[in-house]
Amino acid sequence: MVSPRRPNRTGRAILAIVTSVSALSLGDALIKATGLSLPLWQMYILRSALTLPVLLWLAWRRGPISVTAPLWVAIRSLLLVAMWLSYYVALPRLPLSLAAAAYYTGPLFILAISAVVARQWPGNRALIAIVAGFLGVLLIIRPDAAGFQTVTLLPVLAALLYAAAMMITSVKCREDSPFVLALALNLAFVIAGLCLGLFSGQKGAFLFGPWQPVDAPLALTVATLAGLLLVGSVGAAIAYQEGPPTTVAAFDYSYLAFSLLWGAIFFGERPGAIALTGICIIVGAGLLALPRRNRD
Repeated sequence: MVSPRRPNRTGRAILAIVTSVSALSLGDALIKATGLSLPLWQMYILRSALTLPVLLWLAWRRGPISVTAPLWVAIRSLLLVAMWLSYYVALPRLPLSLAAAAYYTGPLFILAISAVVARQWPGNRALIAIVAGFLGVLLIIRPDAAGFQTVTLLPVLAALLYAAAMMITSVKCREDSPFVLALALNLAFVIAGLCLGLFSGQKGAFLFGPWQPVDAPLALTVATLAGLLLVGSVGAAIAYQEGPPTTVAAFDYSYLAFSLLWGAIFFGERPGAIALTGICIIVGAGLLALPRRNRD
């Protein structure tokens, strides 16, 4: 007997995804703001150490903890760790809104990789979306400008790594519990933090800085980051379970609006007209790339 399809709860899904992206973008802003006082490798270890027990409990509540494709789960986790590493390294040197806009080319990379994997040339809408997204990134990073730095390409690299990880999730890890995948990812964060810590000791360095004493304010910051990560992960899962994926994905782009807000509040960032144009083009390209919803 086939179980009935659960009806969409679009309002709840939209609320969940907006809550999720607001939490994740706020976490990114906090990481950017505290980058000089807490090295990235230490943040990896401490944040995941707080998150792992909660994820373990959530995974255990859903049944036996197991994975169907351990190798692919490990590759997926490594790609996502490298993705966040690329993005976080760029944050101290880029306005938050511009880094976020470059990172949100991820759906366009997913579209392109899907076409390669399926060996099928993308349709006209997909091609327009890919080209437009690329032009939007060019407006943001302006590779011919005198002040261009290689670091501006790191969020784009993060988007490519994210796209590869999501393709693996879709093709190879479809049967695994999302909580188990999150457990594997946070274990990978701890391992990556320990490995990066072997090269630590560079005073003032965001990536390889020395271990910082954990006082009460720092512990509160790390706990806040762990909580925001949990809210973001769980909110996204609820959103894509409760609502139409195309609608949820469209509201996922509200991350860029929150990045503009946090950038203005925390750092006084005001993107110029050209950068804002690039952000708008990327958002439009991402929405154009969304599949059309079938009308019943």
